[in-house]
Amino acid sequence: MLKQRTWVAVAAVVVGFQLLGMCNLFALAMLDPLDFLALQSIRKGLEDLPGSNFFASWDFTSDPCNFAGVYCDSDKVLALNLGDPRAGSPGLTGHLDPAIGKLSALVEFTVVPGRIIGSLPQTLSQLKNLRFLAVSRNFISGEIPATLGQLRVLQTLDLSYNQLTGGIPRSIGTLPALSNVILCHNRLSGTVPPFLSQTLTRLDLKHNDLSGSISPSSLPPSLQYLSLSWNRLSGTVDRALTRMNRLNYLDLSMNRFSGCIPGRVFTFPIANLQLQRNSFTGPVQPPSQVTIKTVDLSFNRLSGQISPLFSTVQNLYLNNNRFIGHVPATLVDRLLAANIQILYLQHNYLTGIEINPTASIPLSSSLCLQYNCMVPPVQTPCPLKAGKQKTRPTAQCVEWKG
Repeated sequence: MLKQRTWVAVAAVVVGFQLLGMCNLFALAMLDPLDFLALQSIRKGLEDLPGSNFFASWDFTSDPCNFAGVYCDSDKVLALNLGDPRAGSPGLTGHLDPAIGKLSALVEFTVVPGRIIGSLPQTLSQLKNLRFLAVSRNFISGEIPATLGQLRVLQTLDLSYNQLTGGIPRSIGTLPALSNVILCHNRLSGTVPPFLSQTLTRLDLKHNDLSGSISPSSLPPSLQYLSLSWNRLSGTVDRALTRMNRLNYLDLSMNRFSGCIPGRVFTFPIANLQLQRNSFTGPVQPPSQVTIKTVDLSFNRLSGQISPLFSTVQNLYLNNNRFIGHVPATLVDRLLAANIQILYLQHNYLTGIEINPTASIPLSSSLCLQYNCMVPPVQTPCPLKAGKQKTRPTAQCVEWKG
């Protein structure tokens, strides 16, 4: 039956172009008829946005393998890159036709930013050779098809900056070859499924509506980039993080994570550690001198004294916590030497800092001390959100200390 359909398709193509001459007919015969018809259907569903001329070369009286964004091997389409990839160029509008599933040899499918609407075709699951799928920065809606879990050789899945809803299918997490999962800036809900791929290096789920906890075994130790910020995730993460030793980017901010921050986090080879606006508790105890450039632990429930091992951090945000005691002298020394650029300690329960009232804070550095259990010995500009009160009420300090 399939062979019969193929010959019918061939006949349709031949009859449709008999008047074009033998040269054009020979060019058309270079591409598999099913691929040819699939490209026609895909083209009918899409248009150039004003200012784009991507489809100018899509003249079906010539060889489709010479179309912009179409890459062939022999008579099959191997890669389809829809839209002009140049930065700032207009994209496409319309919808993705289910005929995409007919490109049986497709290895790569990408769409540039534009105004494509509608849902992802369920037929994508038919592309058993697909390794790279990137449809980002459009207006794709609906749910992520669970059938994408049938793409067993898929390595990169990028559906970021769309309007996708529903949960992340657990079948996605079972894909064994995944290396990049980028689903950020959507409207996804539900929990984060376990990811079983031992080659997964990038997981970006920020700016969604995900909830629930992260089990220790759901994130593989192969991860190098992990961003879960701007969700509603909760529970502890210390056991999950202690399994990782390859992270070079970590952002868990704007969630509801609780429990302690494991000291090992401060040894990761990362430039920015963003754990702000959660519900982390307990003391913060780095095992060694912290070499991370920016550490943001603000707006948590951290307590205890500030570790002097933070003195090598350039931008240190410890504000809006429950830290007590004196500010380590090493932090003050490095601040005055302009080695620390930002030192935010406001809204804690600190009781002292050894700094000369006449000391000159370098212009390149910022220090904020207000709303602690002491009168700030130096007057420095603070963020507007810090408020106008210089000192925490005595009753609060006595209660916290007692």
